[in-house]
Amino acid sequence: MTSSADKNRPCIGVAVLVWRGSEVLLGERINAGQASCWQFPGGHLEYGEDVLSCARREVREETGLKIEPLKQVAYSGDVFITNGRQYVTLFVSAQLAGGKPEVKEPEKCARWQWFSPAALPEPLFTPITNLLRAHPDLSDLI
Repeated sequence: MTSSADKNRPCIGVAVLVWRGSEVLLGERINAGQASCWQFPGGHLEYGEDVLSCARREVREETGLKIEPLKQVAYSGDVFITNGRQYVTLFVSAQLAGGKPEVKEPEKCARWQWFSPAALPEPLFTPITNLLRAHPDLSDLI
C-alpha cells in the first residue's frame, strides 16, 4: 500500500540524448503531464535497475535503436504542477549504434526526428528546458 508520504516523494526519470553525429534525437510526446511537446527517449528507473541499463531499455522500447557507448552526463530537478509530481531526471548521452528510429509506443509518441542542438523544436519537455539552463549548448554533453 502506498502512503501519502510515498506519493510526495520524487520519482526518478532517465532521459537519453541519442546522438547521430552532431544531431540529437527527440520525439513528439503526447500527453506528458503537460501539453504535447518534444522529449528525449526515456522513462522511469525501475527498482534494482542501474541508470545505464534503464537508458538502453527505454531507448530500445521506445525507438528500437541500439546505442553505445553510454555515459551519465547531467541531472535536473523537475516539478510538474499540473499533476503534482516531482522528478529527478538523470541524463545519459549515447551514440547511435544501429537502426532507424521507429515509433514503438504510438500512444506516447507521435514521431521521432533528428535535430541540431542549435535548432531544437518547441515546446520542449520540462526536464529538457531545465537541462538547457545548465547546458545551453547540448553538444557539450556528447
